[in-house]
Amino acid sequence: MAEVHHFTYGAFNPIASFLVAMLGSFLGLLSTGRARSARTRGRRSRWLIIAAFSIGGAAIWLMHFTAMLGFDVPQSPVRYSPMLTMTSLGLAVLAVGFGLMVVGHGRRSLPRVVLAGVLTGAGVLAMHYTGMAGMHVVGTIHYDMPMVIASGVIAVVASTTALWFTVSVKGWAPMLGAAAIMAVAVCGMHYTGMAAMGVELGTTVTGPTTGIRPLLMIVPITLVSAATILGVALSALQAMTEEEFTDGAGIPRRGVHAENHHPWSLKQASLSATRRTPGSRPSPRPVPPRKSVTDEPLINVPS
Repeated sequence: MAEVHHFTYGAFNPIASFLVAMLGSFLGLLSTGRARSARTRGRRSRWLIIAAFSIGGAAIWLMHFTAMLGFDVPQSPVRYSPMLTMTSLGLAVLAVGFGLMVVGHGRRSLPRVVLAGVLTGAGVLAMHYTGMAGMHVVGTIHYDMPMVIASGVIAVVASTTALWFTVSVKGWAPMLGAAAIMAVAVCGMHYTGMAAMGVELGTTVTGPTTGIRPLLMIVPITLVSAATILGVALSALQAMTEEEFTDGAGIPRRGVHAENHHPWSLKQASLSATRRTPGSRPSPRPVPPRKSVTDEPLINVPS
């Protein structure tokens, strides 16, 4: 069996992967919180899709390959298949999205969360081992079945816990705590699955190892992550803008100027003009016109 290194760059990779998982989980919890307060099914589904990309794409998939940058086999070059790598991204987003749609619509119940957690955990596990299948070395990769089962149990428990948090956690401090717990669970599942792997080098080298180098994986991962983050941010901004200027039924809100339903009249204008306001001088009373001297009747004085 060949020697395998999981922490080639020391503590950098596990710390970076934990922070990525925590940030993605926190953004996902914020999105599911918005989904719970949405009044229409369309808006709720939109926020749940954003949460699926945040949790499945960032907290799980991006964390996985951030940690994989620290994997190395000194006796063999390590290469990655771009096709299987992108396939694992799709599996992560679809698995988390399916679980969020199950628990995000309808009444919240423990059996519903457990069922969604089992299915989501199976999808996350498929994502992990699909990504591992895309890793090529000069030799054969073997897996220790008890450790694989342990990683599957952790994936199901982590997925169920994450889905329960998405439908129950409120407030910034509880969300941060829940995101940290989710990050620990995701990292634990990844490194348990990596501990189940062993490499047996081949006796003869038949040709060069296919795929791209691990450090070159940063380029497509960065591009995909940037495009995903930009798309999620624009979608979230548009959703928040629509919620700000429309009511729960999607009808544009009336401004303050449109709340007065009574027609304007000259009488109202005259009354408002003569109404007293605090700090203003009262309007003077109208003074009756004085009679002119010429208007008075002439009095004849006897001579």
